[in-house]
Amino acid sequence: MAKPTNLVIVESPSKAKTIGKYLGPDYTVKASMGHLRDLPKSTMGVDFDTFDPHYIPVKGKEDLIRELKTAAAQVDTVYLATDPDREGEAISWHLKELLGLPDEKAHRVTFNEITQKVVTESIRNPRDIDADLVDAQQARRILDRIVGYQLSPLLWKKVRRGLSAGRVQSVATRLVVDRENEIRAFQPREYWSLDVKLDRIGKPGSFVAHYHGEDKKRELGCEEEVDQILGDIQGKEFNVTNVKKSEKKRSAAPPFTTSTLQQEASRKLNMTPKRTMAIAQQLYEGVDVYGEGTLGLITYMRTDSLRLSDEAMDAAAGFIRHRYGENYYYGKHHVFKTKGNAQDAHEAIRPTHVDLDPEKIQSSLTKDQYRLYKLIWSRFLASQMANALFDTVSIDTECAGHIFRSSHQSMRFAGFIAVYEEGKDEESEAMGSPLPDLQVGDKALCTDIKKEQHFTQPPARYTEATLVKAMEEKGVGRPSTYASIVSTIQDREYVDKQDKRLVPTALGEVVNGLMMDRFQDIIDVEFTANMESKLDEVEEGKRNWKDLLSEFYGGFHQELEDAEKALEGVRLKVPDEVTEEICEVCGKNMVIKMGRFGKFLACPGWPECTNTKPIVERMPGRCPKCASTMLKRKSKRGYAYYACERGAECGFMTWDVPTAEDCPKCGFTMFKKSGRGRMKPFCINETCENFLPEDKRGYYKKPTAAGENGEAPVEEKKPEKKTAAKKTAAKKTTAKKTTTKKTTTRKKKEAAE
Repeated sequence: MAKPTNLVIVESPSKAKTIGKYLGPDYTVKASMGHLRDLPKSTMGVDFDTFDPHYIPVKGKEDLIRELKTAAAQVDTVYLATDPDREGEAISWHLKELLGLPDEKAHRVTFNEITQKVVTESIRNPRDIDADLVDAQQARRILDRIVGYQLSPLLWKKVRRGLSAGRVQSVATRLVVDRENEIRAFQPREYWSLDVKLDRIGKPGSFVAHYHGEDKKRELGCEEEVDQILGDIQGKEFNVTNVKKSEKKRSAAPPFTTSTLQQEASRKLNMTPKRTMAIAQQLYEGVDVYGEGTLGLITYMRTDSLRLSDEAMDAAAGFIRHRYGENYYYGKHHVFKTKGNAQDAHEAIRPTHVDLDPEKIQSSLTKDQYRLYKLIWSRFLASQMANALFDTVSIDTECAGHIFRSSHQSMRFAGFIAVYEEGKDEESEAMGSPLPDLQVGDKALCTDIKKEQHFTQPPARYTEATLVKAMEEKGVGRPSTYASIVSTIQDREYVDKQDKRLVPTALGEVVNGLMMDRFQDIIDVEFTANMESKLDEVEEGKRNWKDLLSEFYGGFHQELEDAEKALEGVRLKVPDEVTEEICEVCGKNMVIKMGRFGKFLACPGWPECTNTKPIVERMPGRCPKCASTMLKRKSKRGYAYYACERGAECGFMTWDVPTAEDCPKCGFTMFKKSGRGRMKPFCINETCENFLPEDKRGYYKKPTAAGENGEAPVEEKKPEKKTAAKKTAAKKTTAKKTTTKKTTTRKKKEAAE
C-alpha cells in the first residue's frame, strides 16, 4: 500500500477523526492540540524597542512537535486546517514556522462547516496564510501580554498577591461594578395603578379596564390622585368610546451569532457561556451519528454574522414545506442584515444538515449536545418560517372624563412559533384576558375596584447572558473572547454569581477603583472598543500592527510609571465581608477571609481571638438520623458532600444532595443524585417502602476484589523495582498519562522489551 503523500493538521483529535473519514488514503490527518508555539510564561517575551515577539515551543509538547516534523518530512504537501478565525490563522502560521515548511509545501485551508462536501472543496482550493490575520492576532496577543504582565505585579504589591489585570477583563469588571453603583444610587419613585371591573348594562359579559389617563396618558404618582379619580367615577356609567381591532405580525429572530447563542443558552438551558462554547465546539468538530457516520453538525460557532448561504436557505425551505406545509414557509429567502461593526467572516451558526432534526439523532448525542443542537436547529429553521399572526383588540371606556383601557391579544397563526420562540431576559407584560364583543356606545357599571401602590425598580444586575449582550453592544471583545472574559472575572473572584446574577466582590471593587484612578484608558469602554476597531483595521491590511503597539505602549507605560510613584508606600485594603455567623469564642460576627486553600470564616477580633472555621452552606431538608439541619461541605480533595450540622455527634453524611421535598410515605427528606441536570428525588430511609437502594441511584459502583457479583478475588501483583533507566522512561510516560494508568503503561512497555 502506497504511503500518504499529504498531511492535514487540525487542532483537535475529534476534528482530525471527522476529517480523516472524509479524505482518502492519500491523506494523513493529525492534531496539533492547539498552540505549539507561544510567548514564554516566565518573561515578557516582547522587545519594547521593536515590538518583535520571542516565541518558544510550548512546554510539554516536544514529542508532538517531533512527531509532526517527521510526518511533514514524509509527505509532499501539508494542509494547515486550523479554525477559520484570527487565532486559527496564527496557529497555522506558527506551525509553518515551527515545522520549517517552505511556501510551496504549506497550504492553508479552512472549513466553515465540517461536512464531506466542504472539506473536499476546501482541500481542492487551498490558499496562502493570511499575513494580515496573523498580524492582527499577534497584536492582540502582545497587547494582552503588555497589560497583563505589567499591571498584575502592581496589583500584587498594592492589593493582594496572585491578582491579575487584563485589557478586556478589567472593562467587563467595570461594567458589573458600574451597574452595582447604579443600583446603590437608585432612588425608588412611587406610582399607583388603578383597575376597575366593569359589567355591561343590558348585555352579558364583564371585563377589567386599566386607568389610562384623560386626553393624554397619565401616571398616577400618589394615593390622593387615585382617590380623586375614584370620587369622580363613583356611581357613574362607563361608556365604550373606542374599539380598535388590528392584526399584529411577529417575525422570527435571526439565526444565532456567538453572542446570541450564549445569551439564549443561558436563558433557556442554564448553560454558562464557557459551557455553551465547549459543547458547540464538539458539535462543530464532529459527532458519531448512528447510521450516518461521523458528522460535523453545526457551522463554525465563533461568528458575528447573520448571513446564511443560499444552499442552506433552500434546504430549510424544502424541509418546512414538507413537514409543516406551504403556508408555514416565509415565501422567499429570509435575509437578515448584519450589524455594521461585525466582521462578517463566516455564516451565522446553523445546522450543517437541516434534515438531521434533533429527535432523529438524539440517541447519538449527550444530553447537553442534544439540548444545544436542538436550540441551534430550531432557531435556524424558525428564521426561514412565516410570521406569526395575532388578532389584537384595544377598547377605551370613559367615565367622568377619565379613560380606562382594556386590551387582548390572541394567536391566529403560529408561523415560526410552531418551532421556536426567543427567550427574554425580563418578563413581558401579559396582554389581558379575553374581552366580550363590545361596540362603541355600550355602557357598563363598575362592580369592583383595585388600586395598588408600586415603586420603580433599580436596573437589574447583569446575568452572564446580559453581560455578553452589553459587551457586544459596546464593542468590548469579540465573539471568540466573550466566554473566556465572563469566566475569567469570576475565576479571579472580581465578580460573584448570586441567584444567577453577577455581583462585584469587595476585591473586584477595590481593583476597579485602582484602575479607574490610575488607568483611565485601560478601563474606558470606548477606548477598548476603539482598540478592537484598530485590530480590525490591522486584519484588513489598513494599519501596521507594530505601529499600533507602539502607539498604545507610549501612553500606557507613562500611566504605569505615574501610578507607581503615586502609590509608593500605599497598600489598599480589601474590606472584609461580614457574615451572620457568630464567633462562639467572643460573640462577634465572623468575616470571610482568603487563605492558601480558598475562603474561610475568621473572627475579626484577631489577634485576641484566633477562632476560624470552614464556610458551610445550609441545605434544604433535614438529617434523616436526627432531623437537624444539613450542611454542604467539601472534602480535602475538593469534592462536595452533605453532612448533619451536629458533626460527629450524629455522624450522618452522604454524597447525595438533600432536596426540599419530603417522601409522601415516611415524611423523611428526599435526596437526589449529584451532578448536572434534573434528577428524580428518591428516599434513603431503609425502613420506607419508597426506599431506593444505592446501586439503583445511577452511580457507577466499582466491584470489590473478593466475593462481590460472584467473582473470584484478583490478586494484585506488586510492581517490580525500577532501574535508573526505567525510572527515566517512566517520567516521560507520566507527562502524557494520568496517574491511574501508570501501572498499565509500565507493564506494556516491559512486555514489549
